[in-house]
Amino acid sequence: MLALFLRDLRLSMRVGGGALTGIIFFLAVIATIPFGVGPDLNLLSRIGPAILWIGALLASLLGLDRLFQADREDGSLDLLVLEADRHMLALTVLVKCLAHWTGSVLPLVIAAPMLGLFMNMEPLAIGATALTLLAGTPAITFIGAAGAAVTVALPRGGLLISILVLPLTIPALIFGVSASYGATQNPAPFLQPFLILLALTLFLAVIGPLAAALALRRSAD
Repeated sequence: MLALFLRDLRLSMRVGGGALTGIIFFLAVIATIPFGVGPDLNLLSRIGPAILWIGALLASLLGLDRLFQADREDGSLDLLVLEADRHMLALTVLVKCLAHWTGSVLPLVIAAPMLGLFMNMEPLAIGATALTLLAGTPAITFIGAAGAAVTVALPRGGLLISILVLPLTIPALIFGVSASYGATQNPAPFLQPFLILLALTLFLAVIGPLAAALALRRSAD
């Protein structure tokens, strides 16, 4: 599993630009917001956590089509599906999701504090938003694994993955933004939505790989 993690981590950073493409897209989203809403610094500060979350969410969707695509092209995906039982395949998918998140999504979380400065956010709001992104973005990857498994054999599956996955990421977006606002605005709470966000990520860490494994096995049949 460690060898698989390291292999997928290298692939996630090499294929299609990896983390660099996501960071550039993230930066493009954040940079265009002031042109749309105007130079009101107070307004930018208020909407900053939501914009960072939306930007990170959209950037996270970019590389989901690569989650199983390289394995399908070199034939290793068929071997993984044929040789592993259902639970072992789900564990393999979980490791691949963690490698993809580390290589493609974690850099977005690291870049979020710097981009928060563009939105005139307070240090506490920047820290809270980065923490919620760290806790919530793995949920997006776990949901995306199921979508990537469903569309792995389809042409132009990347767009279809975004259509399938985006509505399912709304709960993570809601609780992530709520917790970010709760850190700086009273009487809005921080701990309750943050704990719900963590629980959602843990729940999807089980459900997402299982659903992806089932979809991969059915596609192989």
